[in-house]
Amino acid sequence: MNARIASPSGLSARRVGAMVLRYWYLLRSSWPRLLDLIYWPAVQMFMWGFLQLYISSNAGFFARAGATFIGAVLLWDILFRGQLGFSISFLEEMWARNMGNLMISPLRPVEFIAALMIMSLIRLAIGMVPVSLLAIAFFGFNLWGLGLALAAFFVNLILTSWSIGILVSGLVLRNGMGAETLAWTIMFVMLPLTCVYYPVAVLPAFLHPVAWALPPTYVFEGMRALLIDHTFRLDLMLYALALNAVLFAATSLVFVALLASAHRNGSLMQTGE
Repeated sequence: MNARIASPSGLSARRVGAMVLRYWYLLRSSWPRLLDLIYWPAVQMFMWGFLQLYISSNAGFFARAGATFIGAVLLWDILFRGQLGFSISFLEEMWARNMGNLMISPLRPVEFIAALMIMSLIRLAIGMVPVSLLAIAFFGFNLWGLGLALAAFFVNLILTSWSIGILVSGLVLRNGMGAETLAWTIMFVMLPLTCVYYPVAVLPAFLHPVAWALPPTYVFEGMRALLIDHTFRLDLMLYALALNAVLFAATSLVFVALLASAHRNGSLMQTGE
C-alpha cells in the first residue's frame, strides 16, 4: 500500500510538508532573514506608538480614539507581512533557479500554493508575536485582547494577503524577475485606498466605491468601530469575507492561467530580467 498521505482530491500532505520544511530550513539558517521579520514591524509600531502618545496628550478626540494608530499598524503588518511572507518563499525558488525543477516534480500547483500559505503564517508569527508583546509593554495596547474580533480581522487580512501573493507569483512566473518588485510595492498601492489610518469618509467621494471594493477597508473600519465605539461590526466582517472569497477565487484562476502560459512559452526556465 502506498504510504503517501493524500486527501481524496489527490493533494499530498507529504509533498506540502516537504516544501514547508525546505523553506523553514532556509529561514532558520539565516539570522538576517529572521531579524528582518521582526525589525520592520517593530520600527513601525514604535514610530506610530510614540506619535499616538503625543497626539493623545494634546487632542481630546484622539485621547478617546485611544489605540487606533497602533491597532492600524499591527493589522496593516498582518496584511503586508502575510503577502510578503508568501511572496518571499516563492521568490526563493526563483532566485535559486529551482522553479523548473519543481514544476517537473510530482509537486502539484495546489500543493505548492498550500506550502507558501503555511510559510506565510510561520513568517508572520515570528514577526508579529514579539512585536505585539512589545506593544503591550510600551504602550499598553493588547492586540490579543480584541478576542474574537481579532480572529475575524486576521482571517480577512490573511485571505487578502494570500490572494495578492498568488497574483504576484503568477505574474513573476509569466514575466520573469522583472516583475519581482511587485512583491514589495503592490500592497503600498492599496495603502491609501484601504483607509488604514483614517476612515473612508476622508477620501474624495469618487474614491469611495474603490475603497469599499477592497476587503481590508472593512477590516480597518471595523477596527476603528471596535476601539472607538466599542462595537463589533459583524456586517463589515461578512462583507469582507464575501469579497475575499471572490478575490481568492479570481487570483487563483489567474495564477493557473499564467502558469499554463509560462509552460507554453518556456518562461519557467528563464528567471532573469
